[in-house]
Amino acid sequence: MNEDQHNKKALVISGGGSKGAFAGGVVEFLMKEKQKDYDLFLGTSTGSLMVSHLAVGMIDELKMLYTNVSQRTIFSNNPFKIKNVHGVKVISIRHSNTFWNLLNGRKTFGESKNLRKLIRANITPKMYQIIREQSKEVVVTVSNLTANEIEYKSISDCTYDDFCDWIWGSCNYVPFMSLLEKNSCQYADGGFGCLVPIREAILRGAKEVDAIILETEVNQINRMPSKNPFSLMLDVFGFMLEHVEKHNVTIGKLSAKYKDVKLNLYYTPTVLTTNSLIFDKKQMTGWWKQGFEHAKMKDLALMNDFRPDLIDKKNNS
Repeated sequence: MNEDQHNKKALVISGGGSKGAFAGGVVEFLMKEKQKDYDLFLGTSTGSLMVSHLAVGMIDELKMLYTNVSQRTIFSNNPFKIKNVHGVKVISIRHSNTFWNLLNGRKTFGESKNLRKLIRANITPKMYQIIREQSKEVVVTVSNLTANEIEYKSISDCTYDDFCDWIWGSCNYVPFMSLLEKNSCQYADGGFGCLVPIREAILRGAKEVDAIILETEVNQINRMPSKNPFSLMLDVFGFMLEHVEKHNVTIGKLSAKYKDVKLNLYYTPTVLTTNSLIFDKKQMTGWWKQGFEHAKMKDLALMNDFRPDLIDKKNNS
């Protein structure tokens, strides 16, 4: 094994909808301030939307994208009605839109065709070509509901059109967003099967992994009682995904220990939102800044731990 293979570095970004803005801030610090260079980029759901930009170093363009997105940017038929109650965003079902979708024989409550257009407008054929020429490995996670399997789609194995489809499929939080039907199979959000693909990064040869997990490290909230079947469904999905994430991280840690891989985990320090399908520009701009500052503080804490002179000063004081 040569030196480059031995030091293969991977960036992993979990699913998390609008919370992807926080991940963007973390990555901005890691890649711009710390000058980290990665060979592998793996993403699930919102993470899959980010990895192509990061592979070509287009962090500013990604920031522009994530701090200007809205419900209309994502949904062509939005199943959610969002109200402000005492300064808190409360989500309920938009019955007319949902009924229209079902009346037209759709399989989901809402449609995310606008997201598909957004992907093709921002992840261009030129970017696709540059990534392949640089030999960067960009991988997105999808859940194959037909075969009951998790699948990892690498840019090196896909045409441009197919890769855009897989990114869209990875982001589609069914039954609230569109269902990707491709190759005689139905595909949905990769997070249903693998929210944090740390183990896949290690299997692909990574010896150092930076994983951004868009959840808190320990549970910090008790959910409010559900008011209707729609909010109950969202709560159930949230419960399942949190446990998928914990399972993925546990498996990732074990794989890292067994393969002697350096694993750095970046969790959100606080609960950012209880519904990551609400896309609010102001909120997401704030989360990007939070992510950057959090990574900066974490790096400072690590630097202090590894400086004996500072430790001596602490002990003497």
